[in-house]
Amino acid sequence: MLPPHAPARLRRALRALTAALLLTAAAVLAPAGAAQAAAPAATDRGWNDYACEPSTAHPRPVVLVHGTLGNSVDNWLGLAPYLVRRGYCVFSLDYGQLPGVPFFHGLGPVAESAEQLDAFVDRVLDATGAPEVDLVGHSQGGMMPRHYLKFLGGAAEVNALVGLAPDNHGTTLLGLTALLPYFPGAADLLNEKTPALADQIAGSPFLRRLNEGGDTVPGVRYTVIATRYDQVVTPYRSQFLDGPGVRNVLLQDLCPVDLSEHLAIALVDRVAFHEVANALDPARATPTTCASVLG
Repeated sequence: MLPPHAPARLRRALRALTAALLLTAAAVLAPAGAAQAAAPAATDRGWNDYACEPSTAHPRPVVLVHGTLGNSVDNWLGLAPYLVRRGYCVFSLDYGQLPGVPFFHGLGPVAESAEQLDAFVDRVLDATGAPEVDLVGHSQGGMMPRHYLKFLGGAAEVNALVGLAPDNHGTTLLGLTALLPYFPGAADLLNEKTPALADQIAGSPFLRRLNEGGDTVPGVRYTVIATRYDQVVTPYRSQFLDGPGVRNVLLQDLCPVDLSEHLAIALVDRVAFHEVANALDPARATPTTCASVLG
């Protein structure tokens, strides 16, 4: 137990570490059939319908890219139906699976996950006949596609990338990552057991290569939607991108009373959802305010 005079920052960091450990334990202990049992919900709710034909109003399918420890269903129970009701063909994938860890994904090497996204986009384009897709990703799912765009030819297949709390420049986890050198073997354990977590630490070799020479590639529109209350991707301004075709949005600039943190921004935040819709269809965008929850 920490002494009562321990610094508040250290207390927050240890709470974040505790939460991460609990999530990891849940991943290991989750029943093997959980993912299979949940998967039909996507079809039932109207997304991952490969018979969907993009409309004139929304000619590009939307591919949703979950975050670390997420999956193609639970991450999108709010946003996917929201977009389907607005006439989009919506698809979501699982990526970054590790052997023996069902249901919780996004843990494998980020570069390999980008290859899975590349193959999934090809499948969606083949099924729908569309020339391009739009990508919407949460956390790692907002950053990982940039590897696909930059190194795997994705810029020819993607019109826009919308990131919800993306860790574009990595995270310090409220300073927790600075403690890794004081725990011998901890960094090696991360690399071996959960490569994606190691890749997402600020300053990692993966992120240095990803951001070298600029954050963006020509021909793609980028939108980053962040919250100042993010406790996972820290500091929150590290999420923002620099370059042409970029729009960086802070939720609290649109709705000062929005208290969403890292998970809520993708799961339930209707202000964020409205801003996603604006980013996907800027020609029909309407102002995003606190009242957007009624939209």
